[in-house]
Amino acid sequence: MQKNIRQLAVVMFTDMVGYTALMQEDEDKARKNRERHRKVLERSIQEHHGLILQYYGDGTLSVFGSVIEAIECAVEIQQELQKEPKIPLRIGMHVGDIVYSDDGIYGDAVNIASRIENLSVPGGVLISDKVYDEIKNHHEFSTTTLGEFELKNVKRPVELFAVTNEGLQIPTKKALKSSAKTTIKTIAVLPFVNMSADPENEYFSEGIAEEIINALTKIEGLNVTARTSSFAMKGKDIDIREAGKILGVLSILEGSVRKAGNKVRITAQLINTNDGFHIFSEEYDRELQDIFTVQDEISLMIANKFRENLEGPPKKELTEKPPTENLEAYDLYLKGRYHLYEGSMEGVKKSQKYFEKAIELAPDFALPYTGLSTIFSHYSAFRTMEPDEAYTIAKKYALKSLEIDDTLVVSHLALAQICFVNEWDFKKTHELINKSMHLNPGNAEVHSWSSILANVEGKLDEAMMEAKISMSLDPLSQMSSYVLGVAYLTNERYTKAIEQFDKTLQKHPFAHKTGILKAESYLELGEFDKAIEIFNNIPISPERVNVHWGAIGYAYSKKGEMKKVHECLEKIKEQEKAGTDEFLNWSYTLIYLALNETDKMFKYLDKSLKEKVPSLLFIKVDPIFKPFRNDPRFINLMVKTFGSD
Repeated sequence: MQKNIRQLAVVMFTDMVGYTALMQEDEDKARKNRERHRKVLERSIQEHHGLILQYYGDGTLSVFGSVIEAIECAVEIQQELQKEPKIPLRIGMHVGDIVYSDDGIYGDAVNIASRIENLSVPGGVLISDKVYDEIKNHHEFSTTTLGEFELKNVKRPVELFAVTNEGLQIPTKKALKSSAKTTIKTIAVLPFVNMSADPENEYFSEGIAEEIINALTKIEGLNVTARTSSFAMKGKDIDIREAGKILGVLSILEGSVRKAGNKVRITAQLINTNDGFHIFSEEYDRELQDIFTVQDEISLMIANKFRENLEGPPKKELTEKPPTENLEAYDLYLKGRYHLYEGSMEGVKKSQKYFEKAIELAPDFALPYTGLSTIFSHYSAFRTMEPDEAYTIAKKYALKSLEIDDTLVVSHLALAQICFVNEWDFKKTHELINKSMHLNPGNAEVHSWSSILANVEGKLDEAMMEAKISMSLDPLSQMSSYVLGVAYLTNERYTKAIEQFDKTLQKHPFAHKTGILKAESYLELGEFDKAIEIFNNIPISPERVNVHWGAIGYAYSKKGEMKKVHECLEKIKEQEKAGTDEFLNWSYTLIYLALNETDKMFKYLDKSLKEKVPSLLFIKVDPIFKPFRNDPRFINLMVKTFGSD
């Protein structure tokens, strides 16, 4: 038996639409159509150095070594078959690893290409995002995006593109969405409504909903929308079907909580977002003697009820251990978490007090330590404290929570953020993210950090895939939106990057780094005036705008206005004297890049490295520095930043 052979290939599926029905109506015509179909395919595929591996009645499976050759072939085939007598042919394509064996070929690339072909239309050529990335700079091809789709047995959402060259048919987004069968189960849990007489019990009702989210994420094959997005629906009078569209889910769980003395009544409804139909509606009356028993029981009952609708064999029961035996400490933790999620500095300070009180009552309770680690990371990011001091405290709390319980994803992520941003310890960051992924592969923040790390290391395909997974799990999250924008930027899809950054800024106008990268995207598109305007007006608070003279100077240099570049250099020198430039060495780096004084540019790059300027983390994939990637000084800088590997 021949040994299995693995290689990268473009996979193309074709299928004649209506062939079976035509055979019943006019067998002779059907055979002539099939013969013409085969003749055109065999000639064109051979001319473009492809190989037909399999005929199956009215379709074919072919592979190519070149994406360009494959697209040229597909366009040529469709243009030829649109001539009389027309042959209604669908074509779908994907690129990836395939495995050859005596039984044929197999692999994810084959499965994905097959799914894409099923969504195509007669006369159309439908391609995956990975194929698009290979042809986006080849102007002989024109394309249009059709959006993202969840394909059967494919772990990540796949963005599909239609090739729009002359003579090709283009499916509408609406038609494609209606024909796509979503097989990945998706659910969002909305914050439960507090029906108690005491409005302060809202923290408890939200706690119930979050425990259910945590339980559901443990079910394999179920995509659960993250808390950030699902809780963004709180207090909004939105039809459940519209909420489903916003969150990108097929079902929504909503409910209410009523506490009275030692009793609690919880109602829960699971609703189909396509038609508003109730899949089930349950009511639970319990004694409130142990909050953990109540939350765990409700979470497990709902999780197991939903799991009955999933494909595959039943899984073992979900089990949860109480995070602490001290109910008062847990109650304080829930209050602290509630205020932390308010998103205000006042809320952060309130939550700190609740977490500290919880630790006083139960020093071996891990969750409040994770909360404090998050808080001190906030203090560092917003300069409420001296950054290094705040990060040191944040790391201490993250390590303490892991010492008590090393199964907490939030603690691993808190430590990963510190190792990455503050210490530039990429090996340790990898270990922590991999551990988090193992503990909870359905956590959007884990995928966001995985995308960031992949981008920094130059693994652009992986960065894009992880960003899209994060976005599908948490579609309203600022972090997920920002990370996807970064992935588009580093993949040189600048228009898509701007669209994504605009979505982020629409909800978070003071997202400082987002504004910078949006401006950089305009620079790469050659729209220098737009970039300059953005760099001049990036708000970091309602009262403050941060002007980026180094970036503005670089933009002027692209326009050829060197006098203005020198004016920007003087502005930087003024900021240096006044001590108002937070990243002075980076500003000088960009201005000397603009002046084409590369020796000085590398001098300030080295200074930025010693200072651990965050922008330097992305220098390997930053389009601005693309011309220098083969310069020995740049290569040496990469070694000093990322190591010899």
